[in-house]
Amino acid sequence: MIPERFINASVIAGLLAVPLWALMADEIFTITLTTRAVILALAAVGLNIALGMGGLVSFGHAVFFGIGGYAMGILAFHAQTFAPLELGPLTIEGTKSMPVIWLVATVASALTALVIGLLSLRTTGVHFIMITLAFGQLFFYFTISWSAYGGEDGLSIYVRNSFPDLNTLVPIQFLGLCFAALCLALLLQWRLRNSAFGLALNAARQTPQRVETVGLNPMRLKLLAFVISGAITGLAGALFADLNRFVSPTMFSWQLSGELIILIIIGGVGRLMGPVIGAAIFVTLEHWLGGLTDFWHIWLGVILLVIVLFGRGGVIGLLTGKEGPHV
Repeated sequence: MIPERFINASVIAGLLAVPLWALMADEIFTITLTTRAVILALAAVGLNIALGMGGLVSFGHAVFFGIGGYAMGILAFHAQTFAPLELGPLTIEGTKSMPVIWLVATVASALTALVIGLLSLRTTGVHFIMITLAFGQLFFYFTISWSAYGGEDGLSIYVRNSFPDLNTLVPIQFLGLCFAALCLALLLQWRLRNSAFGLALNAARQTPQRVETVGLNPMRLKLLAFVISGAITGLAGALFADLNRFVSPTMFSWQLSGELIILIIIGGVGRLMGPVIGAAIFVTLEHWLGGLTDFWHIWLGVILLVIVLFGRGGVIGLLTGKEGPHV
């Protein structure tokens, strides 16, 4: 069996090799596809902290993805129209600065995750899944009726936002930013998993009663994981909106939440590179099979079925011969 460390290193090397080959071969679209895979992987890494480490099956994680996207869209929209954002007595100028947009998207998503987590974590199991789904639908229908920012038609941003000393319109440079964000998120997940917090969270996922007996609060542990998870997914949403230069209510859809869970299951729940492998497979199938048939999701379903039945540790579990954590 293949050591997991070797798989992790190979995945990172592959993410670097593919766009470099595409750059030399002048295959710009391949760079864009890689960027899409990296951003989806970043969103799934965020969810994996809640799902793989905390055992929280959230069917509403698209909320944070959408909030990150709309944070980017609203700030960039007011910058390109030169019209300030009026929030009661506050007047906020728009901006095209990526670091500022990322900060706003991350903080807004984290605060939203805090509120949703405080309410949702009072329940467990199916009830938790349904409450997170309900929050997702709430935001989805709110943005549909939000006519100030396009409503159902969404909101277009005509110029990509800026980053100091970089030309973000160059695909390989924008990919570099997204790849750096993914690496930082993976590093954070690795540090959390091997920290005292990660060990306590893992214990709270398996036996919350025993965690309480040693003086720890399982709900607080899971809430912190949920907030960190939401913040990372919100950052991914801002990057995704910048990639497409477009935001719409579909960023809040339950289908997107389901896709993020599928990415993690395909790669391996709780595995460091599970979301990355899942995102790469998903984008590859979407591109290659999507050009052949509109029903390419059937093959994605077949892959998911095979993994669930024969490899509960996902692709990484099949390669290493070890199952991941049971959620």
